[in-house]
Amino acid sequence: MQPIQQILFTIIAFIAIWLFAKKGREIRGNILLGKDEDYSDHPPERWRQVLLIALGQKKMFRKPLVAVLHFMIYAGFIIINIEVLEIFLDGLFGTHRIFSKAMGVTYLGLINSFEFLAVAVLISCIAFLARRNILKLKRFISHDLDGWPRSDANYILITEIILMALFLTLNASDTLLQQRAYGNYAGHSTGNFFFSHLLHPVLNNLRDPALAAVERSCWWMHILGIFAFLNYLPYSKHLHIILAFPNAYYSRLWPKAEMKNMPQVQKEVLYALQPELAPASTEATNHSKFGAKDIFDLSWRNLLDAYSCTECGRCSAACPATQTGKKLSPRKIMMDTRDRMEDIRKNINKNGEYKEDGKSLLHDYITAEELRACTSCMACVEECPVNISPLEIIFDLRHYLVMEESSAPQEWNAMFGNVENNFAPWKFSPEDRDKWNQDG
Repeated sequence: MQPIQQILFTIIAFIAIWLFAKKGREIRGNILLGKDEDYSDHPPERWRQVLLIALGQKKMFRKPLVAVLHFMIYAGFIIINIEVLEIFLDGLFGTHRIFSKAMGVTYLGLINSFEFLAVAVLISCIAFLARRNILKLKRFISHDLDGWPRSDANYILITEIILMALFLTLNASDTLLQQRAYGNYAGHSTGNFFFSHLLHPVLNNLRDPALAAVERSCWWMHILGIFAFLNYLPYSKHLHIILAFPNAYYSRLWPKAEMKNMPQVQKEVLYALQPELAPASTEATNHSKFGAKDIFDLSWRNLLDAYSCTECGRCSAACPATQTGKKLSPRKIMMDTRDRMEDIRKNINKNGEYKEDGKSLLHDYITAEELRACTSCMACVEECPVNISPLEIIFDLRHYLVMEESSAPQEWNAMFGNVENNFAPWKFSPEDRDKWNQDG
């Protein structure tokens, strides 16, 4: 590589990494806009969740074929990045296949394994494109994916196909130039690689300068594609490639069906039953707010969930409200929460701090109709492959809706009144509750 190319590569690499780090800091800042919550307990169990859920993709294997294809793409992304490391170092130091001489025969085996993964990624991406655009599975064509979210997945899959094709063509042209002992390629002898050598007949008719141009073009397009992908990632649903790991670590370890009580309500009930325990000053019983109206009222854990969402739609496909035509979609709840965070970040970047914009997550992004459709069945939590809980956000927003805005359907209000007065949802006196089993 010529010095001018090294300098150009170094500048591009610096800009790409700087832009990615800048957006990464913004996302971290957005997550920390939420309320503090402690998830530091039981570290061994948390690391177990990382291994099973994030690394092993345990929940995906409920459907083995899809899981294997997804795992191939995932493994390809992670493992082939070792080859990207070599390309990066070659660009930085002006070398060519910097690891090949030091690793010897091991290098040939390593690149062969990368090529097997590259072909697996190609097959998997083509299969997933077909599922989305030919088979058109219901959860991929629902209206909550209209616009950019639907295109996002296709862009990533097509990009993966292009990157893998460039990788194989790069290897094929490189090994052919080594065999011809052309220029700087003469000093290397890696041997043919398993799949890329099948492309030799296609490239063999090219003269040496043209073949070298193909090799260099593939090299530059591959690394520039990686840098572009790196900076596209924070704006895409594919950010879960990174955030699935912390999201799994900070999993909710309590039973899935357990609903957290609100401390303020627990105290009010306690003081009603035992008035002597109530503090003398009313200020001691004051609360700031019931539930959540905006992202500032949610926990940082909920906001991490929103950024970790894969938009796969398994939650909505399992949701009885979604499947019976209600407006609720758990996937949309997560996407709306993330959109609200991004809008608030734009506000902060513009003003130096958050300035009230007259909007909130509740009503402007997520409607009361959506929240009221939730049956609290936990199907969305059970189905999520990366341990996200849309239900927590729904609960918090619904708490605010009912307890702060006193907004509930008439049927709900009647039930609330009966629970308060009769200790049951029905309008029967507690003394008459057992009369149903009496004759006539």
